[in-house]
Amino acid sequence: MYAVIKTGGKQYRVAQGETLKIESVVGDVGSAIVLDKVLAVGSGDKLIAGKPLVSGASVQATIVSHGRGDKIRIFKMKRRKHYQKRQGHRQNYTEIRIDGISA
Repeated sequence: MYAVIKTGGKQYRVAQGETLKIESVVGDVGSAIVLDKVLAVGSGDKLIAGKPLVSGASVQATIVSHGRGDKIRIFKMKRRKHYQKRQGHRQNYTEIRIDGISA
């Protein structure tokens, strides 16, 4: 069984037992969270798609860790104008483990 969830402005296809990194979620390591924005639930060749969400569906997950991603370097330059700008960014993330999917 799998589900398509929406969190942090992104969509993820998840199944039970998987771990994935999502946008930062408030919570302690080891605590359980419920993701209730479920867009679709599927099992085998059967698929239930929501309009836009599947009513009554949810995904239970456990927070494994919090962290920061790799540094992204941004460099802007305009030629012959003596303009250069350097900037860096590290995005925060939360790693979760999917414990169950309820349709």
